[in-house]
Amino acid sequence: MDGGRQGGVEALAAEVAGCRLCAGRFAASRTGHAPRPVPWLSDRAPILLAGQAPGAQVHAKGRPFDDRSGDRLRDWLGVDRAAFYDRTCFAVLPMAFCFPGYDKGGADLPPPPLCAATWRARALLAMPQVRLTLLIGGYAQRWRLGAGAVTATVARWREVGPEVLPLPHPSWRNTGWLRRNPWFEAELVPELRRRVAALIGRA
Repeated sequence: MDGGRQGGVEALAAEVAGCRLCAGRFAASRTGHAPRPVPWLSDRAPILLAGQAPGAQVHAKGRPFDDRSGDRLRDWLGVDRAAFYDRTCFAVLPMAFCFPGYDKGGADLPPPPLCAATWRARALLAMPQVRLTLLIGGYAQRWRLGAGAVTATVARWREVGPEVLPLPHPSWRNTGWLRRNPWFEAELVPELRRRVAALIGRA
C-alpha cells in the first residue's frame, strides 16, 4: 500500500465525515435529522459502487448498504458481507454521502446536488485504481452516462464499455421491476459476478 496516498484517502474521508453543508436542508425535511455522512473510500479497491444516497437504516448504522438493499446487492455481486466490506475489494461513492430524508408524502428525497459538486471530483481523483464502476440507479447513471430511463440504460449494458456496468437500484421496492425484466438476472447478473470475481479474486 502507498502510505502517503492512503493517508490522502483517509484525510478526505475525515473531511467528508465532518461535512455539515446540508444541515438546514435536512432539518427542514420530514425526518428533521442531522447530517451523518457515510464515506467508504479506498485507494486499493478495484470496484467502485456508485449509488444514490444512504437510506434511513444506513444513516442509523453508519455503514453503506447495511440493509435489505445491500443484501440483494451482495447477492447480485456474488459476495458475502466480509468481501463486500473489505476495502481492498470495494469502495462506495454515492451521489450524496448523507441520508436526504423523506418528503411530506414519505418518499425519499433526491440526493442534494451540492454533495456531488463538493466531493465527487476529489474522491474520484483519490481512487485512480478503480477498474470497474457499478452505476446503481438512475442518479449515478445520469451522472456518468447522461440522460436516460433506468430500464433502457441497464438494457444496453453491453454497449457502455468493460469498465462500467449500470444496475437498477437493489431496493426491495424494485421487486416488480425485476419480475418484469427477467433478462437482468438471467444475463447481466452472471456477467456481473464473473467480472467481480475476476477483480477481487474470490467468489
